[in-house]
Amino acid sequence: MSYTTQQDVLDFVEDNNVKFVRFAFCDIFGNQKNIAVLASDLTKALEDGVCFDGSAIAGFMHVEESDLVLRPDLSTMCILPWRSTEGRVMQFFCDVEKPDSTPFGGNCRGFLRDINRRFKRLGLTCNVGAECEFYLFENDDHGRPTRVPIDFGGYFDVAPLDAGENLRRDICLTMEQMGMAPQHSHHENGNGQNEIDCHYAGPLKTADNVMMFKQIVRAVAASNGLHASFLPKPLPDQAGSGLHINLSLSMDGHNLFEGDIAPDSIPGSFMAGVLAHSRELTAFTNPLPNSYLRFGCDEAPRYVSWSRQNRSQLVRIPQVRGDNCRMELRSPDPACNPYLSIGLILAAGLDGIENRMELRPPVNKNLFIPSEAVGLGLETLPTSLEEAVEVAKNSEFLHKFLPEELAKRYYAESLKRCAALKNAADPAEYERIHYFNAI
Repeated sequence: MSYTTQQDVLDFVEDNNVKFVRFAFCDIFGNQKNIAVLASDLTKALEDGVCFDGSAIAGFMHVEESDLVLRPDLSTMCILPWRSTEGRVMQFFCDVEKPDSTPFGGNCRGFLRDINRRFKRLGLTCNVGAECEFYLFENDDHGRPTRVPIDFGGYFDVAPLDAGENLRRDICLTMEQMGMAPQHSHHENGNGQNEIDCHYAGPLKTADNVMMFKQIVRAVAASNGLHASFLPKPLPDQAGSGLHINLSLSMDGHNLFEGDIAPDSIPGSFMAGVLAHSRELTAFTNPLPNSYLRFGCDEAPRYVSWSRQNRSQLVRIPQVRGDNCRMELRSPDPACNPYLSIGLILAAGLDGIENRMELRPPVNKNLFIPSEAVGLGLETLPTSLEEAVEVAKNSEFLHKFLPEELAKRYYAESLKRCAALKNAADPAEYERIHYFNAI
């Protein structure tokens, strides 16, 4: 469904027995928040926005200047099909503004929109796709999550080893009901690990889809008495979960990633920019202390390099044709803020184009074998969130593209996360409560 005017929305609400309307947004780390407005008050909410306390959202505002306003994007309107049909629940994704309607620096949705506009001014169309992995765990007798995966299946397994096929089916059908376009679904490498991919779309639409996808997975899992976890490394002896980001550029209807990629071409410079700034991006694409347990094993990259087809690389070019030609960035994980992460990845590529960076030669080696990287002089991704934040704080690239106040708050909150985990009496229990149960 697609609605562009307030009257379209109000007519839909009246015709479809909608009683509650969620105004959804996310904090700077991508944790979804929302406030529900009664349908009887929707007209005023659409005209004036919905005011809320920004100081209560980590990284948003100080108490002395705490008011912020939610402005819904009408094109994102959808019904939540897992809620009752009696008194239906509808949802918008929102931008966040200051009360005087000026932009708020922590509005990550707006940040991504602005970066995409810069590509459009160059005559370039960006398409982005996301491959999201997640785990399904059993709940205990009290309905609390355990670390017991629902099955002992592996990559592409089927029942009885794969116990999640019916749930993945329900997730895909729910996605279609909500206007999304699921493409593939399958069991992943880890016990109880799954992956569902969505068709590529524009950057903002894909970021919205990632937020909605996580919401759908959690809701469908909960309705089946299960816990869905997007924690990057929930089990120490199993594969980590990634959020692989696929990107393509088109000009005049032609996919620039199709065919050979010259080092000084637009796609070559775009890739060169992403590679050059990949260490600086890591604090954003991998925002938890737990994120860094994933790198370097079970198909998660460690080195800053690229190649065709090779899944041991940070960036790979899949062997595909036509509109499917793209580059794949394999470092991000599903705990990230998709608006901020996709926006910064695109900004890195844009920086490469604007500065005419040249793509270095590919590394056609299996870098999951440590000896293969010896002598190549490759940079590595940060090994901890503290290191990633330090790299980001010293980045001229991020200082150029990222709003200063947002950057300062993001770094400060990230270091608070590190300190809280490190100083906890029981770090494993702290991670379970604050991350495993919540991410």
